[in-house]
Amino acid sequence: MRWSVVLVAVLVIIVGYSFIVVAIGPVEPLGRLSFVKLENPDMFPGHPHSSLLAQYANKKNSKCALVLHFAGSSTYSSYLEENDRNKKNDNVYIIEVAFIDTQGGGSTGLGQINIWDSINVALFGVPDGRYKYMSDGVVYNTYDDMMKHVISLAKQHGQQGAIPMVYHGTVRTDNPILAPGCGFPLYFQILTKTYGIIPAYIYTFTGMLFPYLESPYRNFELMHSSELQYYYNNGFINIDYSKSGVNTAKYYGGSSTD
Repeated sequence: MRWSVVLVAVLVIIVGYSFIVVAIGPVEPLGRLSFVKLENPDMFPGHPHSSLLAQYANKKNSKCALVLHFAGSSTYSSYLEENDRNKKNDNVYIIEVAFIDTQGGGSTGLGQINIWDSINVALFGVPDGRYKYMSDGVVYNTYDDMMKHVISLAKQHGQQGAIPMVYHGTVRTDNPILAPGCGFPLYFQILTKTYGIIPAYIYTFTGMLFPYLESPYRNFELMHSSELQYYYNNGFINIDYSKSGVNTAKYYGGSSTD
């Protein structure tokens, strides 16, 4: 009985500490945005997931939101999401960032997960120089340069307080309940770099639960995941929104896209 009380007290302290640290930090980790792609390209003004992210930001009275991806053939250009043209205060500037794992494909799908590599990253963080980052058509070689870009963009667009942050979470071929999805490793890295490993674990776990509690698309995406993945992989949900002309494949040991 005594040990159980001690254990509960320790957990309360850890969770409380994590909550306080994150509450006063520069980014507010929400978690996973979605399970599978509904339209391709991934995020653009009016896209269902983009509108949903803007709604999340509105609830936080935030002018900006940050969405994280696994880099593919996109510029990951930031843009303004107009939730209501008659209410300019509801407009949200969506900042897009993707990571490039120069030593592998990253844990974007069950078939790509390297268990020992994932454990090492979870315990010791991402080795210096392993990741590069793409945002607004520019490849940033360091984490600090990428974050300076994010903070600068947020300030330019009136951000006050923490920036709500999600990882895209879409899965192209595997089970979206089991696979963490697009952008997850970068989400974990930002949490670790910003708040430390313990808060990173806690908010990674709560972030995985987030879409089950908050996303209005969760049932549709999960019930029709195999169909939507088939449609995406065969080009049936492609929208000719823009042509990026960007190819990040040269940074990878193998080929991969978001």
